Amino acid sequence: MMIVMKPTATEEQIEAVVERVQSVGARAHISRGAELTLIGAIGDRELVARLELEGAPGVEEVVPISRPYKLASTQLKAGQRSVFEISGRRVGGDNFTLIAGPCTVESRDQTLETARIAKEGGASMFRGGAWPRSGAAGARRCSSVPCRPPWTSC
Repeated sequence: MMIVMKPTATEEQIEAVVERVQSVGARAHISRGAELTLIGAIGDRELVARLELEGAPGVEEVVPISRPYKLASTQLKAGQRSVFEISGRRVGGDNFTLIAGPCTVESRDQTLETARIAKEGGASMFRGGAWPRSGAAGARRCSSVPCRPPWTSC
């Protein structure tokens, strides 16, 4: 749920909404823009809806967000695109990032060769599946054995 505060909302009104959201066990994520303050209510949607925040002092409107990744939603961030950094590389926003790698890591040689080809193809990040060929279900059968590649380091 996204609560859009009025441009004239006071800090006390914003804090009152945050406290009401938190009172039902939800998390309040405040995003302050140049003109508006948005409060993302992350938690049980039904409990937050029962707060009936429409018409509360300082609240302009309440907008349901049905997207599964609310914190990354441009709806919650007033149209701003998410950007984050992984090992010095920026992902998101205007940054193009190609991530490549094998579905299953089978050997050191296969992994290093795949990494070389991915880098030559423009990938700036490398990933590799850690599940045995039988998939996640097969790995669960051997849950007492940690998932490790067949080598110690790359």
